Amino acid sequence: MEDRDIRAALDRHCAASDANDFEMEHQIYQEDAVLEYPQSGERIRGRHNIRASRAAQPNQKRFMVSRILGVANLWVTEFVLSYDGVPSYAVSIMEFEDGKVIRETQYFSDAFQPGASRAQWVERMLPDGDGGRR
Repeated sequence: MEDRDIRAALDRHCAASDANDFEMEHQIYQEDAVLEYPQSGERIRGRHNIRASRAAQPNQKRFMVSRILGVANLWVTEFVLSYDGVPSYAVSIMEFEDGKVIRETQYFSDAFQPGASRAQWVERMLPDGDGGRR
């Protein structure tokens, strides 16, 4: 599969995630895909279980992509995932096999206040989803 095809699949996946279109969101995964959340120590096996775990979340979700980078079978997406308006900054690492995700690892971080000790060197980023690259 070409890089442009994977990028298009990721764009559809991200748009479906934001729209809570669980069917479209999970078409990107192999049937036996594995999703890991290292910070909570969770591993979910199988596309059906990945979809069910996400559909069971009671919160109102928004999904805003900052950037997507990748080549061949390894792709990284930086995004802001908000539940009920509270943002978490996240990174998804997806490994592709035969054009679909076989393994995904997601890392999350809550927002935090800037450190006063580095203020003189800091340029404040806007929380607009572009990763502050304006």
